[in-house]
Amino acid sequence: MKFFLTPNMARLTVALGLLLNVTQAAADEGGLSAGDTAWMLTATALVLFMTIPGLALFYAGMVRAKNVLSVLMQCFAITGLATIIWIIVGYSLAFTGDGAYWGSLEKAFLKGVTVDALSGTIPETVFMTFQMTFAIITPALIVGAFAERMKFSAMLWFMGIWLILVYAPICHWVWGGGWLGEMGVLDFAGGTVVHINAGIAGLVACIVLGKRNGYTKTPMLPNNLGYTIVGAAMLWVGWFGFNAGSELAADGTAGMAMAVTQIATAAAALGWMFSEWLSHGKPSVLGIASGAVAGLVAITPACGSVGPMGALAIGIAAGVLCYLAATKLKNALGYDDSLDVFGVHAIGGIVGALLTGVFVAGSLGGVGLAEGVSIGQQVGKQAIGVVATIIYTGVASFIILKVIDMVIGLRVSSDEESEGLDISLHDERGYNLGA
Repeated sequence: MKFFLTPNMARLTVALGLLLNVTQAAADEGGLSAGDTAWMLTATALVLFMTIPGLALFYAGMVRAKNVLSVLMQCFAITGLATIIWIIVGYSLAFTGDGAYWGSLEKAFLKGVTVDALSGTIPETVFMTFQMTFAIITPALIVGAFAERMKFSAMLWFMGIWLILVYAPICHWVWGGGWLGEMGVLDFAGGTVVHINAGIAGLVACIVLGKRNGYTKTPMLPNNLGYTIVGAAMLWVGWFGFNAGSELAADGTAGMAMAVTQIATAAAALGWMFSEWLSHGKPSVLGIASGAVAGLVAITPACGSVGPMGALAIGIAAGVLCYLAATKLKNALGYDDSLDVFGVHAIGGIVGALLTGVFVAGSLGGVGLAEGVSIGQQVGKQAIGVVATIIYTGVASFIILKVIDMVIGLRVSSDEESEGLDISLHDERGYNLGA
């Protein structure tokens, strides 16, 4: 069978070839890449999709019916609040300046972030917005730890101050030219910056607020696991933007980041499911959804550094260890982390961060260690990043919470908690079944 090009088709083929060559040449010279920009616009939308609606539904399904709107409201309000804080000072503090611990105010109010400004091969506006979605989801994750008992006003104050004093500096430490990045700590997409950070803050918050009324004595069953599994599915899909997008380019590293994200998530979902099956005799929907999120968390710091088999190992480890943390450890220590933010995000982030130092090795399928660095040395660097984040986040979060508690109070009254936050704080019901 013969195929003939018409003159018009031939001209079109030549034109497309020239366009691709020009685009590639621009990228090679440090100019704008249309391909990279298109991918990053998509990735940015995917990460925002993770918070609203993904995380919002994931959390809303796990609380009691009288608190479903409160969680949705918190996630939605944080999206708005974090956006405004990010453009005023957050972006500048995280990504400008040459300080080891703090950024500068060089780009406060997005000064200099114009239509023509570039960050690598993409518009700086796209890079800024992509990073904004990270700043949105990180405080939103914390909501799950203190669900059903914090004042809405206190939540807004805490998240705003925390974003400026905790998230922005740690982001600068790792990605903005700060001391952890300079040391060689590997955190491709936010295992330390996002998940350990949020998980530790959540643990501190739930301890400072205290347990929910009737905790361990009154059944606190999820109101709608359908919401939760749908939310988990949205997180799974959106996470490809989170991880593959962190390459900031449409290239082979982004492709591998996508592949290992899928592998680790699947392994962790099954790891949690089988652990629960062996322990309790039946696998649960909540369990497999939680396991998938644990895998997504654990592969986040590693996705730009490890290969498929490393991702498989990380996923299995995360599924099993996060299950143990969210059940055995939580019960043993007695803290009321309502939706297991510490057990999934902090523990998953720690597992992923430490194992990144192992599976980055070329002999284990990774991209290879830095020259002169052994696996043990890289694991040591990862451990320093983990410990530094835990200490700073823990102490700073505690201080912020205590100050807010002294000024306006953190917790709703006992009567408001019993009535449910939907009615007591928002004067609405999530379900009006009799209407």
